[in-house]
Amino acid sequence: MKKQLHAYYSGRVQGVGFRFTAESVASGLRINGWVKNLYDGRVEIVAEAEEGLLKEFLQRLKEEFSRYIRDVQIDWKAAEGKLDGFSVEH
Repeated sequence: MKKQLHAYYSGRVQGVGFRFTAESVASGLRINGWVKNLYDGRVEIVAEAEEGLLKEFLQRLKEEFSRYIRDVQIDWKAAEGKLDGFSVEH
């Protein structure tokens, strides 16, 4: 079943390649969505795919950046189907 996740990562997650790694992992898994830095130092992600792929995506980010992530907030909901590809937003 396709789902959408909306995540906020906090910690030292800017300036460490987080957004570009997220884009690379998401593209490899064929996940649609976007990632961007927020002014308060967090990183925001919106992504849609099958739930299993999204969980793998989150796990890979956790493995790669565990030393930088202090906290993550994730909200799940049904996919809207409006996202195409995965991009780094500015």
